Amino acid sequence: MCNEPQSQSNGHGIGSMDYKKVRLKGLRHRSSPRHISSLHLQVIILTALISLVASNRPPRFAIDGQSEIVLRLKESPETKVGTLIYTLKGYDPDNDPLTFGKRNSHDSEIIRIENTSGNEAKIFLAKELDRELQDEYAIVLTLTDSHYSDHNYVTQSFLLLVEDINDNVPTFLPYQNAIEIPEGSAPGVVTTLEATDADEGAYGQVVYYLQELDGDNEVFSIATHQGKGILRLQKELDYERKSLYQLRVLAIDRANQGPVNTGTAAILVKVKDLEDQPPEFVEVQAVARIAEDAPVGTKVLRVRAIDGDRGINNPIAYALEANDLFDIDPHTGIVHTLTELDREEQSDQVNGAHILRITATELSKSNTQMAPTTVRTEVTIIVSDVNDEIPTFGETVYRCEVNENAQTNTPLNFIDEEVQNVVFDHDEGNNGTFRLFLDPPNDLFEIVPELAVNEANFMLRVKNSKSLDFEQFTEVNFTIFAREVDEPSRWSSAHVQIFIRDQNDNFPEFSQTIYNASVLENSEQDTIITHVQAVDVDSGDYGTMGIRYTNLRGGIAHLLNLNPITGVISIKQSGGTAFDREIISRHYLTVEAIDSAGQGNRNTAQIIVDILDVNDNAPTFPQRQYETKLLENQAEFETPLQLEARDADLNGTENSQVTYEIVEGMYRSNFSIDPQSGLLRPVHRFDFEELVDRSSRSRSDPQAGGSSSIREIDLLVRARDSGIPMLSTVVPVLIYVQDVNDNAPIFQRSFYAKTVPEDLPGGSSVLQVTAVDGDGSSPNNVVVYRIQTGASDKFIINSETGVISVAQGANLDPDLTDSKRSLYTLSVIALDGGLGNSQLMTTCTVNISIQDVNNKPPVLGEMPALKIVENTPVGTLVHRIRATDLDQQAILRYKLNPEHCEGRSEEGALVKSSEYDFLGAFEVDPIEGSLKVIKLMDRERVEHIKLAITVEDLAAAKGRQIAEGFLSIQVLDENDNNPKFRLPFYRQSITENSINGAMIVNVLASDVDKNRTITYALEGNPTYRSLMHLDSQTGEIVVASKIDHEQHQWLNFSVRATDSGVPSRSSLVDVYITVLDENDNNPYFVGGSKNYTISENAPPGTRVATLQAGDADSGDFGKITFLMDRISSQGKFTIDADTGVLTVADRLDRESKDSYNLVIEAWDNYQFGFLAGESRNAFKQVFISLMDENDNPPEVSLPGSCVLITEYHELHERVASIVGKDADDPTTPNGRLDFAITQGNTDGMFELRQLDAWNAQIFASKSLRNRFGNYSLTITTRDLGLPANIVHSTLDICVSDFNDHAPVFVRPLHNTTVRIPENATIGTLILQAYASDADMGQNALVRYRLKPDPLGSYKMFEVNGNTGELFLREPLNREKQKIHEIRIEAYDQGLPTSLSSDLDLTIYVRNVNDYEPQFIVNEISVNFTEHSDPGSERIKLPDTIDKDQLELDDPNETPNQVCYFIVNGNEAGYFRLDPESHILTVDRELDREVVANFTLYVRATENCGNDSLTGVEKRRRMGIEINNRLGGFLHNQQGGYDRFKHSRQLRSTETNEYEGEDGELASYETYDGSQEDHSAGLDAPTHRESDSTVVKVKVRVLDINDNPPRFRSKIFTGGITTNADFGLKFMRVEATDADEGEYGKIGYYQVGEIRQTLSEGLENVRKAPFLLDPETGEVQLNFDPQKGMKGYFDFVVLANDTSGMRDVAHVFIYLLREDQKVRFVFRLQPDELRSRVDSFRDTLGNITESIVNIDEIKVHENKDGSVDKTKTDLYMHLVEREDNSIYEVSEVLKLIDSHIESLDGLFKELNVLDTQAAEAQLLTAGPVRGPLFVWLVFTNLFLATLLVVTIALCASQRNGYRRQLRAAKVNIFRGHSSMSLQHTQEPATRVPNTNKHSVQGSNPIWLKGYDNEWFKSEETGSIGGHDSLDDNFLAVATQDMQETLKGTAKLFNNSNDLNRHFNLYNQIDKLTNNAQILARKLETTEL
Repeated sequence: MCNEPQSQSNGHGIGSMDYKKVRLKGLRHRSSPRHISSLHLQVIILTALISLVASNRPPRFAIDGQSEIVLRLKESPETKVGTLIYTLKGYDPDNDPLTFGKRNSHDSEIIRIENTSGNEAKIFLAKELDRELQDEYAIVLTLTDSHYSDHNYVTQSFLLLVEDINDNVPTFLPYQNAIEIPEGSAPGVVTTLEATDADEGAYGQVVYYLQELDGDNEVFSIATHQGKGILRLQKELDYERKSLYQLRVLAIDRANQGPVNTGTAAILVKVKDLEDQPPEFVEVQAVARIAEDAPVGTKVLRVRAIDGDRGINNPIAYALEANDLFDIDPHTGIVHTLTELDREEQSDQVNGAHILRITATELSKSNTQMAPTTVRTEVTIIVSDVNDEIPTFGETVYRCEVNENAQTNTPLNFIDEEVQNVVFDHDEGNNGTFRLFLDPPNDLFEIVPELAVNEANFMLRVKNSKSLDFEQFTEVNFTIFAREVDEPSRWSSAHVQIFIRDQNDNFPEFSQTIYNASVLENSEQDTIITHVQAVDVDSGDYGTMGIRYTNLRGGIAHLLNLNPITGVISIKQSGGTAFDREIISRHYLTVEAIDSAGQGNRNTAQIIVDILDVNDNAPTFPQRQYETKLLENQAEFETPLQLEARDADLNGTENSQVTYEIVEGMYRSNFSIDPQSGLLRPVHRFDFEELVDRSSRSRSDPQAGGSSSIREIDLLVRARDSGIPMLSTVVPVLIYVQDVNDNAPIFQRSFYAKTVPEDLPGGSSVLQVTAVDGDGSSPNNVVVYRIQTGASDKFIINSETGVISVAQGANLDPDLTDSKRSLYTLSVIALDGGLGNSQLMTTCTVNISIQDVNNKPPVLGEMPALKIVENTPVGTLVHRIRATDLDQQAILRYKLNPEHCEGRSEEGALVKSSEYDFLGAFEVDPIEGSLKVIKLMDRERVEHIKLAITVEDLAAAKGRQIAEGFLSIQVLDENDNNPKFRLPFYRQSITENSINGAMIVNVLASDVDKNRTITYALEGNPTYRSLMHLDSQTGEIVVASKIDHEQHQWLNFSVRATDSGVPSRSSLVDVYITVLDENDNNPYFVGGSKNYTISENAPPGTRVATLQAGDADSGDFGKITFLMDRISSQGKFTIDADTGVLTVADRLDRESKDSYNLVIEAWDNYQFGFLAGESRNAFKQVFISLMDENDNPPEVSLPGSCVLITEYHELHERVASIVGKDADDPTTPNGRLDFAITQGNTDGMFELRQLDAWNAQIFASKSLRNRFGNYSLTITTRDLGLPANIVHSTLDICVSDFNDHAPVFVRPLHNTTVRIPENATIGTLILQAYASDADMGQNALVRYRLKPDPLGSYKMFEVNGNTGELFLREPLNREKQKIHEIRIEAYDQGLPTSLSSDLDLTIYVRNVNDYEPQFIVNEISVNFTEHSDPGSERIKLPDTIDKDQLELDDPNETPNQVCYFIVNGNEAGYFRLDPESHILTVDRELDREVVANFTLYVRATENCGNDSLTGVEKRRRMGIEINNRLGGFLHNQQGGYDRFKHSRQLRSTETNEYEGEDGELASYETYDGSQEDHSAGLDAPTHRESDSTVVKVKVRVLDINDNPPRFRSKIFTGGITTNADFGLKFMRVEATDADEGEYGKIGYYQVGEIRQTLSEGLENVRKAPFLLDPETGEVQLNFDPQKGMKGYFDFVVLANDTSGMRDVAHVFIYLLREDQKVRFVFRLQPDELRSRVDSFRDTLGNITESIVNIDEIKVHENKDGSVDKTKTDLYMHLVEREDNSIYEVSEVLKLIDSHIESLDGLFKELNVLDTQAAEAQLLTAGPVRGPLFVWLVFTNLFLATLLVVTIALCASQRNGYRRQLRAAKVNIFRGHSSMSLQHTQEPATRVPNTNKHSVQGSNPIWLKGYDNEWFKSEETGSIGGHDSLDDNFLAVATQDMQETLKGTAKLFNNSNDLNRHFNLYNQIDKLTNNAQILARKLETTEL
């Protein structure tokens, strides 16, 4: 690339005048003295040239205002080389001749410029245009005149755009030329092809067409989509129809004119055969024989299978199923012996015949197998027998047991588990026949059978039952022998040990028939009452050791604990009335003793328990506390105080003798009490002031401000009896001592003096006088102050505190008064609060002096404006300040006030002192006031200064006396600052080849002086300065000449800035310019093309070569990235993009390709410029050759199936041919083969003859007669390479057989007897016969059939012809025929003659089992621990008994297995019961807190196969008989035998029949499915309890501590009144723990402090105000509330259990007055209300949005003091949630009334009768006896008459008994007022006695009764009609009752007070005691 522009105008440019070179030359010789004159000449010439250039103006291109010249040309050959394409024009303002040129670049070579005249030039095309190579050329044109210098010219952008023509053929991108498609594939996309056309527009758009060479045009199609060809499959492919398609795809461009170009792509589509056929056996030898003593590894037979898919032909793998004797070669299919054979071994064989199941599995290489991959076949191997065994017993010792008195033929039970009671000799024929007998013989037992063949299960049974007696002997020993019949010398023996088992045949006997016991009343838990004992003469558990005491019954049995082992009876639960002698003194109990661990015989005894008396009643006081009053200095109480206590124990005994004593109290020694009478008296007089003021009991009045006039004395008196132990009761006694005024006030001092300043403001305090009064209470000790004389309206005194202060508006300054008074003398008196003449007072004197103060401020003089020059010398005096003060003793001080001073810059901006300390330049003398300069000034920082001067009088008496003035100063300028650049240095970058005039950087400087005109100049390396130009005025630096990065990577120089001051000042700044590189150099490879050779076995990653390339550019432009053409490498090689290392990428195979020609590309700037077209590249070819290796095994072609030959095959005839090949080079040993037979050629029957290096043949080497069977030869093929590759192939040869063997039955044996039950269902499988045939193929295929017999027994059965399974065809009838003899024939399928054999069988019909196993207990109790691991706890359930007896004619039958199943109670699956072992375990984790007890019903059955017999299924099995043998079900038909019926009466039950819905009795006989959902179903408890096959198992879950305590609420609220007593337990915090026992025991604790909020009067409460009971959680009052106390308390309580698990809650307790309580009256019992009070409280609180606190619940008290137990009073108070204030009663009533609609349902539900204040403030009415008394007497008489009429009417009714009973149970008047009886449409009032009905003038008699429905029931459905008791009564009484009530209401309305404060209920209740009927009537109205 050239670095200078070249001239294009005949060489007449300015390029020859290279002043740059002249300057460099001059610099190079500057040190030589000889050239000094030459240097001067050059300088002169250079100066002239610069002047000339500076005066010349640049030329311009004439382009009509366009910024760029754009030209469009068709690509070649449309536009030929040398064509004139454009004419350039230009002009010069100086009319100089112009020269046009171009800047050399890659694009500039495309044109040639010829200058034709002074201002024109022509542009010609210099090279061919190819749009596909480059579609645009960006060229920079230059224009210069002869004076503008060589390196300075004008540039113009010239853009040449190349337009396209259709000159390119569509080219396909790399595509998949061979495609494989599975047959049966659904139509869809096959592949996508893409062809590109380098042309653009329509010339570059491609359309695809398809051609099929064989004419199958409907199978495939192609479509054009987004420039790509989508090849689709239109129809399903069929491999069998056509397996190969040749397709041709045409890509045609869319040229609309001119020629059309076409590209072609060939695709080969292969149809892939799917794996849709299973493998199939082609060679199977059905039967083979082998000797028993054959060695291990002997070949037995061979099978062969092939893949059913011929197009795939997957390899086959062979396997045997579950066989330990034989194995098969997985590749060849040869079966051989795996271990030594033993014909007598019975596993998987019958009589020496082993059936092998062989599987052939296709080894598929894909997961698309659609057919089964495995097929199976069976072959039989018969092992010939050798006589080698003797009869052998399964055990050497047998241990048995039998019950005494067992019946004859009872089998003995073996004690040991899994006893092998078998003897065997598996020899054939007589060798396997042996005889069994006992030695020595005895008449007690016998062994059966006596004779057996091969194997027999023997049984020992009782022969003589009468001799079995446990009391005579307990054990019998003998030996059993097994001896062969033919050879007596062959025998074996086993020892038998029999234990006689005792039976339970004796009953327990108690030591006493009646036990007399006694116990003290109130005895503690575990106190022993008595001890019962019983004995049993039986042994073990049947005897005394097994006795269990149970079934303790009686009135207190539930409170006692009976030890079932020892018989000790103790108290389980103490307390209650059962052990209170005063209630019950004697109890009667019965106890039962049961032997056999509680399961056997039982006996009963009686126990009489007497309760002994103890002293258990303490004396009680009738009052909760006693109170009395005592005046100060008095010797006796105002009223005598006598205490009395009563003892409920028997009078006249020490238990009831009461004595009194004072036990507690601060002043208890000052009082005495009579120990007998209880009279309390003071010992001496009391001084009120000497008593301790107990603030906790003070009753101070907040308005009075003093202490209470009464002080309390607390005593605690105890009353105790004389019993043992002594019992006592204490009662508090409160004594109120009243104060008397007997002390006058006393001043602390008699004279007071104080001096005050004259400016003391009004209201200021002067001094305080204090007087005290010695009295102990208010108002006697309350002091009041007064000023008697001397105030002169200047002073006042506070009457309560005694503080003297200046009067408001008074001025004490003597200068402002006429008399200039400076002294005041006051007379002050103090008075106490005594009343009348008892008031006392005292006097004192107060002197007040007035003191003068200095309070006049100073005044500043005038201050002028000043000017000073910056840099004024330090110490110069600027100005002197003067000030005056009118005070005589003024002390003036001067200073600057920084806060008010300010400075401003030249621009007027405010200068902060933090930026420039201009105040530090001045100093003011504080005494003289002179202002001096103490620091040089800088005008550039501040130009205008305003100083704030302050003068202060230091002698000011009050506050600060300050005057302030301002002094203005102007600072004048000096030139004292250098110009300053904006940056300390300048750093910039510019790309190389930038155009002239391009901005590089702009340097700027500034001067803070007023001389701000700055000029700039370059300094530094002249070479760098020549490349750029600096504007001296603006500081802009631009490009002046071409800059090349390869020559200059950076340009460093300096710029000087000079100001215009005199003298001038300047500064320098450094400029650093970085020249950025451009990508203008192509990469290049180092070295030429090379050839490389590597081995074909080179693994991936093997390094082949390292390529190197370079680039002259730097950075990313010079970074080389290596790429490789993927088509040339075919994916076998890869190159590292950064290092150029060429390595092997994939496995190489010389046989596929032996050489590669790789194309390597080197790209620069690949990462950032490749996609943008800014990268350059270079290419290189690399040749790689592969060396051959012996890496291919030989391939052998053998016959695909077994070669079939006969046993008469000739020796010279060929058996099979072998063809081999090797992919390696056949000219080398690697490709030559050698064949040999290596295995399977038994006895050398075959030989191999090799023809050449790739062919061989197999021949028979000897005769094959009688050698039929399958033979597998292993052909080993190896090549001759090193190392050699070896291949083993299998050649199967099948020698055919002839049918010459008949089938032989393998199982069962001939004359076998089969026993089946008579109730076996049709279709029951009896047995399976199996016969084998020694022939092969069809000759060995066996079929079965029944032969007819004379009795026709064959008709009762049927046999499966293929499997030999024998089934029952007809029902059996044992009574008709007990034994059936049948014959089964087995015949083969041989041709031409079929052979057969017979099997004789005897079918014995066995009787059915008549009884189910039964439990002997009704109920079982077991325990499991919660959260224990499932299965860790195991409990065995008791055994059952079976009443079935074995039939005598079937001695070989053994007892059936009994299985247990859970039929009910385990729906959640918590438990698992093993059916056979009867062990109950936990199957799911238990949680006692979720379910604490389970009740399971367990059924015992012999149908062990029916494990689904649970729950609902069993409900339908009531009338079904279960067959335990066959697992089938037979419906219990009428007249059939019901085993449940015979089993259910084993246990005694309370009821034997079940009551149905209508009282009918339903038993098992009448049960059917319709009763399933009624009470007589199987799941009903009465059914299960009476069913002996079912036992009830009660499971109790034992607790662990796994639950923390939980408070029932996180917030507890309560209230106490100010009248509450000390020690009152008024509320309870309650927590629950889901655990039980010790784990559930909760302790309560108070945590933290008890906080007081909004409290008043609680200042003296020092100790904790509340105590918390740690056991009950009750909160106890620990202080004495008094009237006037307010506020509420809150604290935190904690509950924890014994393990430390805890919970916390918050407690709020409110102080309230007694009159703030509200009473609700409920028609509920107290217990009922307590159970529902929480819900009532929560609902009421939510509706009213308040906190509801329950205070008390008690039985309702009427106004006359009587108790109504049908009602309950609930006392409560409500608290505002926002501020925790307590509602007044009126506010509560209004609140309830405002929510009446919401509370209606709640009040109705809980039968709320009344709502009123807890304390009724009743007014006393005058004695209105006249009219009221008359009306009252009349009313009583009327009601009495009405009652007599009603009773007579009820007695006259014949059916009135039930109605009278209802009337006695419920309210007779049904809750309605008398008016509501006739006015039924009158609206009912909602809530009783709220403020809605408590207003003045409301009369409750006219209100409708509150609708309480608590008494309604089904029996009160008829409440109307003439037959109603209620209506009959009301009909008679209504008229007179209304008149009576009207008169009564009129009477009461005469008194306003009565009407306002009383209601009708109160008046009638007070004024009459006999009108109970009327009172009851009015109770149901709203009051």
